[in-house]
Amino acid sequence: MTIPAAALVAVGRRAGLDAVGVCDASPFAAVASTLHRRKRDGLHGGMQFTYRNPDRSADPARTLPGATALVVGALDFHREAPPRPTGGGPHARVASYHWADNYGPLRAGLEEVAEFLRAGGHRAVVSSDENSLVDRAAAHRAGIGWWGKSTNILVRGAGSMVVLGSVITDAPVEFAQPEPVPDGCGPCRRCLDECPTGALVAPGVLDARRCLAWLVQADGVFDPDFRVALGDRLYGCDDCQEACPPNRVRLRRPARPGRGAAPKGEDPVGRDRAGEAPTGGEPGVEAWVPLLEVLAAADEELLERFGRWYIPRRQPRYLRRNALVVLANVGDGADPRVRDGVDRALGDPDPLIRAHAVWCARRLGLGLASLRGADDPMVRAELRRAVPPRSPADDRAVSPRRPEELAAVPLAPRPGARPGR
Repeated sequence: MTIPAAALVAVGRRAGLDAVGVCDASPFAAVASTLHRRKRDGLHGGMQFTYRNPDRSADPARTLPGATALVVGALDFHREAPPRPTGGGPHARVASYHWADNYGPLRAGLEEVAEFLRAGGHRAVVSSDENSLVDRAAAHRAGIGWWGKSTNILVRGAGSMVVLGSVITDAPVEFAQPEPVPDGCGPCRRCLDECPTGALVAPGVLDARRCLAWLVQADGVFDPDFRVALGDRLYGCDDCQEACPPNRVRLRRPARPGRGAAPKGEDPVGRDRAGEAPTGGEPGVEAWVPLLEVLAAADEELLERFGRWYIPRRQPRYLRRNALVVLANVGDGADPRVRDGVDRALGDPDPLIRAHAVWCARRLGLGLASLRGADDPMVRAELRRAVPPRSPADDRAVSPRRPEELAAVPLAPRPGARPGR
């Protein structure tokens, strides 16, 4: 007995998903080809994820043999931005899609769809933010949204401020293959123009070697060419999303507490989800992080607090590495607390921490008297490196625009701007 696609959509919407679509589970051959080509060209920047095995990630049947259909869901993560803290020393920014665990509620909603299918005797597997499936390709095929020039999927009414996932099933689902969502970008190229490192090298093409959102997750030494551009970002980067007109329309509207599924016919964005705490004081939301606390905290404390983030090999040293780069960009070398934090890092047993502390100390105009283990190759390389002095322009660049400032920026092209910017 076939299952109507509408029944699966209804289950997903009742489970709190903001958009649901159904499509066939045939391989995404064009996506696999693109992943292979970009990996061959080095654009993956060492990123594994779906690049690890493109043929597997582009074929749902590799996860569930005999797969016939995908039920794809999107969950809106838009929250109001908490203000930058004014005390407690310098703070670092966290990208909005990492403020809270968005994938937990998404997977819970998808799991309700999977349970519905299993109750009918069918197999169903939830996949979201994993190596096993290219979520954006599934969302595009299911009619959830269009491919943006930022490489993100944009959903009507929500823009790209969504997380995506799928239920892969072998159930006989009755559906009409959705028509592709029409391109909503047109000539606009603001995401490309506003990327602080030029990581969007062409519409829909990202060079991960330049992408700050990837560089904060990559292992090894933080690329010196992009340390100043990192600004005050400890984890993630929102710039391409904040520049995108559909997202900026979202930023003009306050997020409602508990954004949940809407009844049929209503705008799926901004509805109430029962039980979710109000924004602004929402538990678990981490938009700003005190840098000196990151440098002083024990490994166990950092993993407990930030363990849902991707940290290479689960080693908190990479959070400290990022914190030292940010501290060099936003810290005040005359602040005794900053000097103490940098001095401790200069004497850290880990050469990765000492090396980045050297760069931080020199950028803040601090001495290196506390440096230990200067003979380590990583530290020696930093001692030889030219360090750009802090400038007023740098300080302006690391000050994120507040929501009211973003709302005030006109969506129409600026005089003299390139087309679409």
